[in-house]
Amino acid sequence: MGRSGRTALIERLPGLKKKHSLDFIVVNAENSAGGFGVTPRICDDLFDAGADVLTTGNHAFDQRDEIDLYRKENRLLRPANFPPSNPGRGSGLYQDAEGRNVLVIHAQGQRGMAPIDDPCAAVEDQLDGVKLGREADAIIVDFHAEATSEKYSMGHFLDGRVSVVVGTHTHVPTADDQILPGGTGYITDLGMCGDYDSVIGMEKSEPVHRFASKMPGGRFSPAAGPATICGLIVETDPKTGLAKTIEPIRTGGRLRATP
Repeated sequence: MGRSGRTALIERLPGLKKKHSLDFIVVNAENSAGGFGVTPRICDDLFDAGADVLTTGNHAFDQRDEIDLYRKENRLLRPANFPPSNPGRGSGLYQDAEGRNVLVIHAQGQRGMAPIDDPCAAVEDQLDGVKLGREADAIIVDFHAEATSEKYSMGHFLDGRVSVVVGTHTHVPTADDQILPGGTGYITDLGMCGDYDSVIGMEKSEPVHRFASKMPGGRFSPAAGPATICGLIVETDPKTGLAKTIEPIRTGGRLRATP
C-alpha cells in the first residue's frame, strides 16, 4: 500500500525468503502505486526482490501504463472474471526454482464491488484441465473481495481442490487462518503491507473528515509511516499439493509481530 508498504516489502522480502525457505512468492500489488494500481517499475522492483507472481484487484487498471503492462507481463494477473476484452489474464501456470508447477488463480468478488461476472464460474474455468497433485504441484487462489461471506464460500467451494485460498482487498489481517476439512489452507484477508496508523492505508485526516462531515476536504494520499508487512506462509504436501501447515506473518510497523 503506497510507498511505505512497497519500500518495506522490497527491502525485507529477500530476508524473509531466506529465513522461511520460501519456494514461491505471490504479492498482491494493486495499491502499490500511490494507493491505486501498479507501474512497470514497481513490478520490476518486486520481481527483483523475490516475487514470482503479482496479483491485483479492482484497481487493476488505475495507472495509465498498466494496459500495455498486462499485455507484456504474464506474471502480472488481473481478476479472471473481468470482461474477456480486458488485456491480461486471470491465471497462470508457473514453475518454482525446483521445476515444480504452481497454478495461480485470481478472481474478484461481487458484493460491494463493481458489477462483474460470476467468480465461481471464472475459477472453474481456470481450473479446467489442471488437477492438484497432477498437472499442478500447488494451486494458489487470490480472491479479492469485500464480503467475508463470499470469501468463506469460495474457500469451501474450492476445499480439497486447491492448496490455499487467500482473501485480499480489505487491508486488515484476519485471525482465522486455518486448514479446511478437505485440506485447503484459508484466510479471509492477508492484510496489507503498509502503515497501520491510517485508515486502511490512507493518511487518516481526509478519510476521518469525510466520515464525520460527509463532505470531501482534499485528496486521499497513502500514509507514510513505518509499514507492517502482512502475509501468509503455506507448506504443501509434495504428494497431494494440499496444505500441511499455514502460518500468518506480521513484521515491522505498529502491529504485533508474529513469532
